[in-house]
Amino acid sequence: MNRSGIFVFVYFVLYMLAQVMLLKQLILFNTAFCFVYVAFILMLPIETNPLVLMLAGFLMGFSIDVFYDSLGLHAMSLILVSYLRNYWLTTITPQGGYDAGQGPTLAVNGLQWFMVYALPLVFLHHFILFFAEAGGFGIFWYTMLKVIASLTFTMTVILLLQYFSFERRR
Repeated sequence: MNRSGIFVFVYFVLYMLAQVMLLKQLILFNTAFCFVYVAFILMLPIETNPLVLMLAGFLMGFSIDVFYDSLGLHAMSLILVSYLRNYWLTTITPQGGYDAGQGPTLAVNGLQWFMVYALPLVFLHHFILFFAEAGGFGIFWYTMLKVIASLTFTMTVILLLQYFSFERRR
């Protein structure tokens, strides 16, 4: 296993432990949940193989499902995000392209690009997760409130983590 593989494994464990030990109990107004583990998939290097992404998404989602007793909901929604991530990255490719070996981070690409990249994928994750949990569209507006509140909470935490680990590369 090379150095980058070790870093990916360490990040996997850190994101999972942060989600399970800290953020599982952090719920705002019984509607806003923070699912920061989505950032693990979002921050993997751009040239990561789609099958590796989906496998990592399954392993992370399944690990979270074990602790949340959610019967595969986190794995399902994270696999979908993993599948669509590379398509979304090719859609929003900047004019000069991406640098090899770089992750799609705030430090490398800037705030505007990062928001265009991460916001739709995190929204999709939350949308699939909460509507599958609700069992359909029966309580649509309450579920949408949970999606939007959780999206805001999760993106705030992801942005704070990005700013705290901000490296001056630009």
